[in-house]
Amino acid sequence: MALGHLSEIVIDCSHPSTLASFWQQLIGGEVVDRDDEWCALVPERGLVLAFQRVPEAKAGKNRLHLDVQVDELHSAVAAAERLGATRVGDVRADPLGTFHVMLDPEHNEFCFVVDP
Repeated sequence: MALGHLSEIVIDCSHPSTLASFWQQLIGGEVVDRDDEWCALVPERGLVLAFQRVPEAKAGKNRLHLDVQVDELHSAVAAAERLGATRVGDVRADPLGTFHVMLDPEHNEFCFVVDP
């Protein structure tokens, strides 16, 4: 028997509202500000993304990243770059699908994914 269920993913960052707004433009939803230290993005579908201010800068590669399912990879990458994202490497494909690794404005890794 499980002890609980996953209700949200919390991302440490320097600017919670700014990062929540970036993610809102990628996946939709409503930004809910608690204060300068914490806010959340409540999407129509999926888990809540919360953003909390931390004093230290990001150091190294994420141990966890988010996959964002899209219909068309190249237009999603281009749109995200206009919002402040950065692409990492080239498009990759395997029998499970095609994906492109990206960095959000605070350099947290995420992937745009297209099913085969």
